Amino acid sequence: MQPTTTTTDSPGGMGTAARLSLLWIFASLNYIYCDVLGLMDHDLLRQYVTGRVNGLDVNKGFLFGAALLVEIPMAMVLLSQVLPPTASPWANLVAGTTMTVVQLATLFVGGAPTAYYAFFSLVEIACTAYIVRTAWTWRVPAPAGHGSVPRPADAEL
Repeated sequence: MQPTTTTTDSPGGMGTAARLSLLWIFASLNYIYCDVLGLMDHDLLRQYVTGRVNGLDVNKGFLFGAALLVEIPMAMVLLSQVLPPTASPWANLVAGTTMTVVQLATLFVGGAPTAYYAFFSLVEIACTAYIVRTAWTWRVPAPAGHGSVPRPADAEL
């Protein structure tokens, strides 16, 4: 398996930072549309009105936590592009792992997921897992004469 680079050798002639940013946009759109469909689900909508959804209290604290969580992929759209090449792989690795684990966990909260939620979850998990893989294998070329820049896959754990 060849590591990716910051050059335009990736599919579509796109650099790794741009590809990661595009993947975060794709993940964010899936998160948003899944939530929109949830509002069209009359069983869930009735629960939202009561403030308790699948056994969880949807209060201001819960909503603030959800806002923080959904900010991660939205922020990564920008951060994938503007962070230095030494920091971006690490940020994508942490954010991608976090979102993958959270999405996996939500499949087991509040009973069996609906078919649409399971479908979106599988797409989101695949996307964020691919982000983690891309960040892990991202090879950042070092400035001339400076050796290689450490990347997540080279780090000692």
